[in-house]
Amino acid sequence: MGRRDWLLTATPSLARFYVKNRRDGSRLLSSALVITAAGLIRIDHPAGRVVALVAGLISLYWWGCYRKLAS
Repeated sequence: MGRRDWLLTATPSLARFYVKNRRDGSRLLSSALVITAAGLIRIDHPAGRVVALVAGLISLYWWGCYRKLAS
């Protein structure tokens, strides 16, 4: 098991918070990335930091789930 495999093996119990097809998965991921960018634009404000952090973490989780979906 490689160093990056911990994310893929740690997510099966949380997979119910993700879709089962790549089209909808890419929509979720791109939406989370746009929200992260909006938070980064206002990084000088505490709310911008919170939005960027939360949306960034969700983006990482959804990216890991997206990688596991079959083509």
